[in-house]
Amino acid sequence: MAQLPISGFLSGASERLRDMLDSQATEIRIAAGEILFAQGDPGESLYAVMEGELELSILAASGRKHNLDRIQAGAVFGEIALFDPGVRTASAHATVPSVLRRLRRRDVIAQLQSHPDLAEDLLRLAGQRMRWMSTQFNEQVFLPLPVRLARKLLHLSPEGREGRLALSQSDLAEYIGATREAVSKTLSGWKRIEIVQVSRGGIEILDRPGLEELAEPDLI
Repeated sequence: MAQLPISGFLSGASERLRDMLDSQATEIRIAAGEILFAQGDPGESLYAVMEGELELSILAASGRKHNLDRIQAGAVFGEIALFDPGVRTASAHATVPSVLRRLRRRDVIAQLQSHPDLAEDLLRLAGQRMRWMSTQFNEQVFLPLPVRLARKLLHLSPEGREGRLALSQSDLAEYIGATREAVSKTLSGWKRIEIVQVSRGGIEILDRPGLEELAEPDLI
């Protein structure tokens, strides 16, 4: 069984903490379209995507669904449930057949009771994650749309993977908190300078270094 990825929430974990968490994680498989959890469900587990892809979404008071993000292999999500077993603030479903590893809060708490010295390490990870979330919020509020769009495209198509994204411009607009018209206008400009190719089937990144320049990595 593959080990938990050293990314996201787990990227700063000590070797001892990673070994403990890995020993408690179990594998689950879900089919394309299957719901992992729904908005409002009790939250009690962290998940790591080993294979496949999941989409996160929320249901607004109006009843309209808003897509938030796509979670791909190597990503870790749901870590808040390890500290606060409240309700899920979003829904997650598999877009393709997926393999995940699940880490339940009760199993982690039992291990911390046996190894209390690891609690400080876990709290440090929580602090790092809170700072990261604050940075993400600031970017969403203050960065211009082209920068947000470039960063989202790079996030959804990590280096080393195929650069084509089978998603609509409406989905992209929801991901970055913009209108479809604004996203379409920006993509059209990038298409003219051959940064991306846009078609009815999705978006293809043609010039990744150029897109990285548009994302302004010096501002990260």
